[in-house]
Amino acid sequence: MKSIPQNKQSRREFIKVSALTTAGLSLAPYLANAEPQKLSGTLMKRDFGKLGFKVTTMGLGGQSSIQWTPENIDPVAIILKAYQSGINYFDTSNVYGPSQMNYGKAFRQLGLVPETPNYDAAKREAIFLTSKTMLRFAKGGDDRKDVIGSSNGPKGSKALDDIRRTLSQVFGDGIGTYPKDAYVNMVLIHNLTKVGEVDALYEGYDNTDPNVPTIGALAALRDVRDGTNRTGLNPKNEKLIRHIGFSGHTDPSVMIEMIQRDTENMLEGMLVAINANDKLNFNMQHNVIPVAAAKNMGIIAMKVFADGAMYTKKAEWSNKPEHVVLQVGSADVPANELIRYSLTTPGIHTAIIGIGMINDDPSKCQLHYNLGAAQVKPNAMNKEDREKIELIAAKVKEGKTNYFQKQDPGLQPPRDLKVNQKEFDITVTWHTAYAGDAPLDRYEVWCNNEKVAEVPYKPQTTKEPLKYTTKLRSKNFQDYVVKVVDKKNRVAETASVRL
Repeated sequence: MKSIPQNKQSRREFIKVSALTTAGLSLAPYLANAEPQKLSGTLMKRDFGKLGFKVTTMGLGGQSSIQWTPENIDPVAIILKAYQSGINYFDTSNVYGPSQMNYGKAFRQLGLVPETPNYDAAKREAIFLTSKTMLRFAKGGDDRKDVIGSSNGPKGSKALDDIRRTLSQVFGDGIGTYPKDAYVNMVLIHNLTKVGEVDALYEGYDNTDPNVPTIGALAALRDVRDGTNRTGLNPKNEKLIRHIGFSGHTDPSVMIEMIQRDTENMLEGMLVAINANDKLNFNMQHNVIPVAAAKNMGIIAMKVFADGAMYTKKAEWSNKPEHVVLQVGSADVPANELIRYSLTTPGIHTAIIGIGMINDDPSKCQLHYNLGAAQVKPNAMNKEDREKIELIAAKVKEGKTNYFQKQDPGLQPPRDLKVNQKEFDITVTWHTAYAGDAPLDRYEVWCNNEKVAEVPYKPQTTKEPLKYTTKLRSKNFQDYVVKVVDKKNRVAETASVRL
């Protein structure tokens, strides 16, 4: 994720800037002479869901110059500066090219690698390292061509190979070995896009049998978290990771499915794309983020700048050094406010931001600007503030910055309505509706065109359906409908079910 820091603005200046942007005028006079954001004292931290860790509001993303390093940029220096600035959350991945190796070089200098002369276990405990795998299987699955990520790695590679690759590249020799006490704080199943991938991941999880030909990644990740060998894939009973989570850029309904199937509360973290153009798409902030928050997961924001598409980069996946954004500041889109938007989205604990370049001069340093902007409390922006940022972001590339996100389907009705009768008791069940650009407010149960109940919206965190019970109202036919109403009083309803 590319990072473009922003010049400092007061709230009054920002409102003035927003008005000018809405009018289509230039913002340059308000930004060109601004002072850089100043950092003082200890960085802000938030409780990281149920993970038992206080996380800085900005984490270092593992892409940008750490993955695609432009000429004359030192990726190791970026990691060192982030650590020395007080950042305690570090992000990388097995699909980020040299990113993990660059972390390994930096961590050796910082004394974070076990079995090295300068290793400091307390310093290692004070940081949180997350890596990712895109492999959906721990065993078999090579014939599952319909599952994205089923073979996204070296030939024959499986999910636990990725975990060991991370440990080797960050803490070991880079070619397979790693110290006994090395661990990764969290591993994320990366970039879920389809329900078929969720099926694959949970395969063998509830009834793990080491003799079956196919085992999904989650059962094996549980083994290397707990030091067990239920899958037969962890014969040394190693404990290599501490937490398991997942990420998604595209479809919140798939991400909700991933959470709802987790009957053991195994998933403790979620990395989610969230920026000021989120509501122009099938949005995360009113759909999956509330579900994850209801389960007290640690929630990490990504794509704050839409992978650089809010600025100079085209709205497409990055894959080369020339895609890395190296400028500091923008005269059109206040990057500090984009950061504040993501970090004041209810449920978000930290935001990972990739860094293109650093500089000893704070006015020329992306890391300095972005970290300063991230010093924000969860409730620092009200609804009106957020809407002003949305207006500005919506003008960038005609609002089509989030190429990674599914198109907005609008408010969707409740799903899978069923009506069952047992003697004189009637039970109406349904599954969650999906929100459009406003939060869901309530469900309404209607019978024969008469509203019989209101059920306040609550995130559906399991596969157990939402439910309303009543008594039989008549011996005649009864047609039931469930409606969802959002905070803008818009309504979507199911087809009727006749009892």
